[in-house]
Amino acid sequence: MNYTTQMDAAKKGIVTEEMKIVAEKEHMAVEVLMEKMAKGVVVIPANKYHHNLNPEGVGEGLRTKINVNLGISKDCPDIEPEMDKVRMAVEMKAEAIMDLSSFGKTEEFRQALVKTSSAMIGTVPVYDALGFYDKELQDIQAKEFLDVVEKHGQDGVDFVTIHAGMNLETAEVFKRNPRLTHIVSRGGSLMYAWMMLNKAENPFYEYYDDLLDICAKYDITLSLGDAMRPGSISDSTDASQIKELMTLGELTLRAWEKNVQVIIEGPGHMALNEIKANMLLEKKLCHGAPFYVLGPIVTDIAPGYDHITSAIGGAIAASSGADFLCYVTPAEHLRLPTMEDMKEGIIATRIAAHAADIAKGVPNARDWDNKMSKARQELNWERMFELAIDPEKASRYRHESKPAHDDSCTMCGKMCSMRNMNRIMEGKEINILRED
Repeated sequence: MNYTTQMDAAKKGIVTEEMKIVAEKEHMAVEVLMEKMAKGVVVIPANKYHHNLNPEGVGEGLRTKINVNLGISKDCPDIEPEMDKVRMAVEMKAEAIMDLSSFGKTEEFRQALVKTSSAMIGTVPVYDALGFYDKELQDIQAKEFLDVVEKHGQDGVDFVTIHAGMNLETAEVFKRNPRLTHIVSRGGSLMYAWMMLNKAENPFYEYYDDLLDICAKYDITLSLGDAMRPGSISDSTDASQIKELMTLGELTLRAWEKNVQVIIEGPGHMALNEIKANMLLEKKLCHGAPFYVLGPIVTDIAPGYDHITSAIGGAIAASSGADFLCYVTPAEHLRLPTMEDMKEGIIATRIAAHAADIAKGVPNARDWDNKMSKARQELNWERMFELAIDPEKASRYRHESKPAHDDSCTMCGKMCSMRNMNRIMEGKEINILRED
């Protein structure tokens, strides 16, 4: 029995190899997974030409996944440092990598990325359009934007961010409702500028059916971008953001009719008390499609620490229904991240995702924590390092400050509660002041 996409297979009752792998990872019956995929509430981004992909599911009832952004730019055009980051991101268990390249040998980098990475790969084709055609933005023809998507599909990209909700209606709402930080989405601002310069409709919206045909051809998952995501807590949950979200909900239904898998992208910067409501709005307006959020960054005052501000928001968002977290590094708003920035961003986002999975009751999520607690009770330091989300840092901290007694640390010494409770429970004496 033939199928065009993972969603098409799910609707036809066909169990794909990707479904089997994801079901096993998620401790879920493949029949349940397939039912969720047929409804569109779970996706498996898996381009037919990404041959070394280790597939992952994103959506309802599954572990919260994380994405790492990287790529070359005009100021940092060297491919090899970014490929080093790719290898490190995969090693650190990121489930997805988004190539945000905007200058230079973008095709060469993208092809190397797909060939190297077992994680699912995403791109933003509009970033690549200027270099691909060597034209200024306003000179690119409408159908040429779609040709770039086709090229990314041929290269094996698993999901593409398309800002199709930034149409002329959304633009009018934006004009009538001034914002503190205007439009901060790079892709969204490019599409808005193209529309204003050419006095024309967004090509991705006008030719949406053609876009869907391309996605179905390669089984590209469509990540409907949030052009109007808030770039400050002042602009969150405003008319422009909600207008675009309503449009994305309509576009989701059209995609599902053609068996194209959909992810919805979301905010952005947002105060803590607005996050839960925004997750509910997305799930209601976009018919339960998986939600992919950047942060949200919960305060605007912490440049250099935005991996923390975003992890706080990400944990709340994911525990309230978000399915996919885009990492934020300490370098956000400041520079292209270094390798160390990337590591810190990955760890912070993985912590947020895991904390949310515990809150959501994802199967087996607590097992990791219980194993760590057991190792702590036993004062089994090597087992603690093995279980740590960042084993290298945990081990380094321990060995940089060695205690006099191995069954303690330099914070508590022989007053360690674990040490003394173990001794009492075993019927032994406690000798805090005297030597053994």
